[in-house]
Amino acid sequence: MDLLLLLLMLMVSQPLSGKLRMKCPLNLDHQDGEKPWSYYRTGDLLIGIVISASEIALATLPFNMAPSNQIQLSYYEKIVRAICNIELVMENPELLNNLTLGYKIHDNYDNTLGTSDALLDMLSTGEANIPNYNCGRKDKLLALVDGASRDSSIQMSTLAGTYKVPQVNERIASEALNDKSQFPFFHPMFPKDGIQYPGIVQILLHFGWTLIGLFAPDTEKGENFMRMFTPMLVKNRICVVISQQFSLTAHTPFLRDALSKWRQVNVFVHFIEYDSLWDRILPFHSALEGLPGPIEGKVWIMTMVGVFLVKKDRRLKHIHSIWTFLFQWKESYNAYKDPFFVEHEFQAEYFHCSVSKHTFSVKGRRRCTQKAPVETQEKKNRMEITNDSDTYSIIKILAHALSAASQPQRRRKKGEERSGAPRLQPWKFHPFLKKRELYNLSLLKVYLDQNGDVAADLYIIGMVVFPKEDPIHKILENFERQRLTINQDVLSQLKLLNKSLPQSKCVEKCHPGFVKQAREGEPFCCYDCIPCPEGTISTQEDTTKCTKCPDDQYPTKNRVQCIPKRITFLYYEEHLSIILISFALLLFLTTGFVLIIFITYLETPIVKANNRDLSFILLVSLLFCFLSSLFFIGRPKKATCLLRQTVFSIVFSVAVSSVLAKTITVVLAFLASKPGNKVRRWLGKSLANSIIFSCSAVQILICAMWLGVSPPFPDSDLHSQPEEIILQCNESSVIMFYVVLGYMGFLAAICFTMAFLARNLPGAFNEAKLITFSMLVFCSVWVSFLPTYLSTKGKYMVAVQVFSILVSGAGLLSCIFFPKCYIIILRPDLNTKEHLMAKAGEGL
Repeated sequence: MDLLLLLLMLMVSQPLSGKLRMKCPLNLDHQDGEKPWSYYRTGDLLIGIVISASEIALATLPFNMAPSNQIQLSYYEKIVRAICNIELVMENPELLNNLTLGYKIHDNYDNTLGTSDALLDMLSTGEANIPNYNCGRKDKLLALVDGASRDSSIQMSTLAGTYKVPQVNERIASEALNDKSQFPFFHPMFPKDGIQYPGIVQILLHFGWTLIGLFAPDTEKGENFMRMFTPMLVKNRICVVISQQFSLTAHTPFLRDALSKWRQVNVFVHFIEYDSLWDRILPFHSALEGLPGPIEGKVWIMTMVGVFLVKKDRRLKHIHSIWTFLFQWKESYNAYKDPFFVEHEFQAEYFHCSVSKHTFSVKGRRRCTQKAPVETQEKKNRMEITNDSDTYSIIKILAHALSAASQPQRRRKKGEERSGAPRLQPWKFHPFLKKRELYNLSLLKVYLDQNGDVAADLYIIGMVVFPKEDPIHKILENFERQRLTINQDVLSQLKLLNKSLPQSKCVEKCHPGFVKQAREGEPFCCYDCIPCPEGTISTQEDTTKCTKCPDDQYPTKNRVQCIPKRITFLYYEEHLSIILISFALLLFLTTGFVLIIFITYLETPIVKANNRDLSFILLVSLLFCFLSSLFFIGRPKKATCLLRQTVFSIVFSVAVSSVLAKTITVVLAFLASKPGNKVRRWLGKSLANSIIFSCSAVQILICAMWLGVSPPFPDSDLHSQPEEIILQCNESSVIMFYVVLGYMGFLAAICFTMAFLARNLPGAFNEAKLITFSMLVFCSVWVSFLPTYLSTKGKYMVAVQVFSILVSGAGLLSCIFFPKCYIIILRPDLNTKEHLMAKAGEGL
């Protein structure tokens, strides 16, 4: 077996060694001082850390020379920070349960090639970068800390996921890593990209900045920002009137035209990174310098999470303030403290470094193994550790989860004589990283939102620019649990310093009582303010829709509030009701007085003439007619609604039937006076009573059908009058109501026709003329009643009907009975049988 393995190794080494003997081999000998490096320390539990500490130089190199690495000032600082964080965690024996934490720290040089090389070196337990080849080292990588740039995270997750190695991030990760189907082994400990976007939207809405400019670089990141953020603005009714992707290498010529067209835009949202800040400020400064007139200070809201220091500069004169975001920490620290300088020679004191080169590898690597604890001022000041990242929290969380994952294996191995800690496989570590309580160990104020994603509380830092002094940094707002809190004290200070926030909108706000109406051909943020339609209100500024008042309320004149409607009906106490009641009582008393006169002079010829029983029936029916009008006055109730129309119609039908019987009696009496006419046998009380009974019975039948099928009921009319609730009797069936009135009109029309034709018949006491006038008044009143009734609303409809009842009844009373009363009281000489016979003879 050993011989077979050796043969296979020799077969694999031939092509690789052949590559080393190329015509233009890489000259690595003199580059040993700048080879890719890694820092290493053994331990019971091994984690890997990939950071971006240095970058590849852009200088042109010979083809056969390896590129050198440009060491940044922060290179040693990042190394020491990572190592100090690990040592601080190891100082807590309870956290690791007496296990040691080993590490591999690699630099990926902020590029894909360096990332692949670092991952292959971590995953290869042998001397060469050959995964799955186990030779020499037996320690296995259990977790990977992603401290590199955001673009490298996907590449790292793809490589580490093949071996089911958990990957956690110590900075904002790419949105794509949230897809668990593709990246099941990525465990976010930092919020995802775009956590600050809802905060920006809330800032714009709070200050009423509805007209903004949107800028981003013409890169994949910038396109993703535009695609993600623009719909959020549109959804919240914020207009993006300037949308520009900047080229980092070319000039943007039409920026001045856009800024000139939309001079009222004073707020700009930038997707920006620290190194491109001045590249963005310069074209803005140049574009604004060429515009005529005064230029208001512009507010820049940047998406970057972090702060930067900017000194006084004339190119900032058109900028009011620059806003950025900063993570909130559970403990306060000085966010603007200068970085602590670490000496470059720390490697010789704390590490043993040697160059590693293998036959199977085309690259050499300098490995530095820690030989002593790192003691620096930074380690003594633990708050400094949180100044750059949350690495300490991430390592603390990993240590806690690794310790919990190793406990079952340690218990199983208890009692066995075995040196060292039990071996823990990476894939057994994942369930322990999914526990929600691990986020409580972070120094950041992180939490899981309703979707289960990692979110964090943020500060909104404002760098306020002043003309003759350095900008000042202020915490303007807090964005906690997705809610914005404004620091009013800071805003008040800015007002005192004459640095009030500018406005950025197309038009002023629509006041309450008005609604926005879009202008044709302009952005939806540019609109006109029109009053709310009738019956609606608006209580907020810049509303897009007016609210309809409830049915029992109506809007005030300025249409900002709904107030209760007045309840109205024909009260007994109001003047109109008093007049109608007085008129009804007067007519009732007058009718009663006439009735008394007729009873008193019961045996006189004028009372006997034309059937005195019909006169009494007519007078009694008129008494009830005048009293029935009182049913229409007062608050509608169930009983009054059932009675008032039926009583009125039946009583009036009896009255009209009596007049009709009188008219028919007059005609038959004249015909009976002619010799040989057989009509005489029809004369008498039986004919008159049958006419009254039959005509009234039809009306009673109609009313009974009305009450049986669809009776009237008390109701509230909420819509006829805008400010009133009209209490009324709902007739339920309008058809039956008009049938009742129509039948009464039919009787009146027949009566009027017959009386009109018989008006010239001879006789001293011919009532045909009087009946003609009374029916003329009666029909005129009820014909004019219909259009008047339909054109009025509320209590005035009731008043019109009461008035019609009283006037038509008064017409019957005055036209038929007043002439007789005149003769009875004032001209008794005419109330004799001789006078009656004489007039009758003259008529013949």
